[in-house]
Amino acid sequence: MRKAPRLITVICILLAAASIAHAQSYPAKTIRIIVPYAPGGGTDTVTRALAQRMTDSMGQQIVIENRPGANGIIGSELVAKAAPDGYLLLMTTNALAINPWLYKLPYDTEKDYVPVTMTATACSLLAIHPSLPVKSVKELIAFAKARPGQLTMSASGAGQPSHLSGELLKQMAKIDYAIVQYKGTGASLADLAGGHVMLSFSSVPGLMPLVQSGKLRALGTSCAKRVPGLKDVPAVAETLPGFEVVTWYGMMAPAKTPREIVTRLHAEIVKALARSDIKDFLDKRGFEAGGITPDEFTQVIKADLARWEKVIKQANIRVQ
Repeated sequence: MRKAPRLITVICILLAAASIAHAQSYPAKTIRIIVPYAPGGGTDTVTRALAQRMTDSMGQQIVIENRPGANGIIGSELVAKAAPDGYLLLMTTNALAINPWLYKLPYDTEKDYVPVTMTATACSLLAIHPSLPVKSVKELIAFAKARPGQLTMSASGAGQPSHLSGELLKQMAKIDYAIVQYKGTGASLADLAGGHVMLSFSSVPGLMPLVQSGKLRALGTSCAKRVPGLKDVPAVAETLPGFEVVTWYGMMAPAKTPREIVTRLHAEIVKALARSDIKDFLDKRGFEAGGITPDEFTQVIKADLARWEKVIKQANIRVQ
């Protein structure tokens, strides 16, 4: 009877040794990163910037696979159900913390992944059509309060950051306006520039050409503080303390991926993000480099899950 516990102990030691040996030899083959969105978007841009530098540093090819569909769910499921060996990874956004409150998911966001790091963040810009007689967030709130339900805002899809930013502004400022859903950012901004809707949140790179040409007026950014490249544009939080909507991009691995592999991946990403060429590349496209620890990233995801649950339920957001 005494042999059984000893046998179990020996097996555990052997398994642990095998896991450590595997982690020390990692990577021994090509690493695949799933981007659950179409090529050319923010997630794809950040991933491709990092992949080449990580390939050079790690000595193994890193291949990016775009698996778009269902607001990132299709690609995310592939990684959630993959072997936890570090060879299939996910580069995702905070849609990971939003989707649980909008869809019935084929995976558990908190249990089926282990966070590696937040690779980058990006703010949105609140812009209005110049025919709207306001020049600040404070004036916009006063204008909307005097005309409840009369303003219209465009959003690039239900549950997208542009939509949730608009809902959060409504809730925090205690104002009301209609939010019109569009199939993508392009159509949303085209109608904003055309004066068919009066305001919208969208990415800084997408909005700035329209602001610079005078077709739109920038009122504020969605980050907690002013954006380095837009110091003349105040943060919405300067008027509404606590307002913050940041799109983050982050690397996830399947649950039970050995800690040694997660640590190696984190170190390689931080090394790549520290390069001046990567920093310049991200800065010019409206991103800010990340690199926080896996534990810190876990806390960000948990906080986002709680926050967006509250906003989505209060706004009664439903996807068709």
